[in-house]
Amino acid sequence: MVFSDQEWGLLVGLPQAVAVAASAAEADGIRATIAESQAGLDAISAGRESGIPLVQDIAQELVSRVGDPEDGEQAPLIELPNRETAVADVLARARAAAVLLAEKADEGEAGAYKHWLVNIAEQVVAAASSGGVLGVGGDLVSESEQRFVDRLSKTLND
Repeated sequence: MVFSDQEWGLLVGLPQAVAVAASAAEADGIRATIAESQAGLDAISAGRESGIPLVQDIAQELVSRVGDPEDGEQAPLIELPNRETAVADVLARARAAAVLLAEKADEGEAGAYKHWLVNIAEQVVAAASSGGVLGVGGDLVSESEQRFVDRLSKTLND
């Protein structure tokens, strides 16, 4: 399967965008945001061992760009100026990726890529509890975080 530079850029950029949007789905303190960012990098990195060439290639390219957690590198913290706009943008990009994969990838690779994206979001939202006081109490996954994961899954038909 051959992708144009723009198509490849969409597929490569989306996993990190999903991780950032999943973290932004709930306003958290810096400690939770760092944990969520690291969980996103770990989930992206795990894609290198998926057994699916498309996912492996994208994960490898992303890790080479943003850092390898196996080498002790930390995930970059990305601040979003507007959470709602960022989430809407990621969902629109996910929809575009799903259409692209339906046209150009076999069903197994397309399904694995979409499932990987949802898994990244799930790992990010479960990385730190939301609410509570000084990190104690609160919900492991808030309603807004679960809503993002559900919307992403529905958008991708995963």
